[in-house]
Amino acid sequence: MLFRRLLSATAVAALVTTAACGGADQGTLKGKAETGGLTIGIRYDQPGIAQRRLDGKYVGFDVDVAKFVAGQLGVPESGITWKEARPADRERLLTGGEVDFVVAAYSITDKRKEQVGFAGPYFQTGQGLLVRFAEEAITGPDALNGKRLCSVAGSTSAQRVEGEFSRDVVLVEYGQYSDCVVALLAGNVDAVTTDEAILAGYVAENPEVLKLVGGTFTTEKYGVGLRKGDTAGRADVNAALARMVSGGEWRRALERNIGQSGVRLPDPPEITEK
Repeated sequence: MLFRRLLSATAVAALVTTAACGGADQGTLKGKAETGGLTIGIRYDQPGIAQRRLDGKYVGFDVDVAKFVAGQLGVPESGITWKEARPADRERLLTGGEVDFVVAAYSITDKRKEQVGFAGPYFQTGQGLLVRFAEEAITGPDALNGKRLCSVAGSTSAQRVEGEFSRDVVLVEYGQYSDCVVALLAGNVDAVTTDEAILAGYVAENPEVLKLVGGTFTTEKYGVGLRKGDTAGRADVNAALARMVSGGEWRRALERNIGQSGVRLPDPPEITEK
């Protein structure tokens, strides 16, 4: 009887081990993709980059990148669940497992890499300034002393202006960039700052009332955010991004979503997060 119990326990352990070895870890991106579905974090309020339209459709360059990567991982668009990833929430969504990866104008920084991993970069831009079309006094980040500058919670854009260009700027934070733009049009703030590619989308929607000034004054490299330590997931996403570039879909997506904004379209950056 004892021999039978030992044999039974050994058999169960062998089955468990076999099952574990037969498939990818469900905590990895590959393991999640093998279930046939992925939850992807994107922004909902960035015209040209990522936007949820009134008809419920998700459009933008980041959306196209996310769909391409998911497809390369074996997950069709019908298997994607989209989740809003605001700047203040991106690390929490990844570390808490609420999303499988993030494509949300997510600049790669050393501080963020303390909590999450990155693949890419897949896009390079720079920080810019958005003002009302009739504005003449604000010509760049060094002309903001005494002015009200808007950015979103969780972003370092406004703090960078304060620390490096205009120490007496008045910082104002909202939850979304669209809120900043509404405040700008209403005269409640004097300028909005974030990456130029994001701001250009608002100019494209409102060319008679908004404009960009001063050119870019930082370098921002967007990466695909992943759970920290998922090296296989990073390699898979990097391979997908490389195929998107080499096959021409990267350029087509960029032209389709940002080409009409007036911003010079960059070349694809070198993938360095390996």
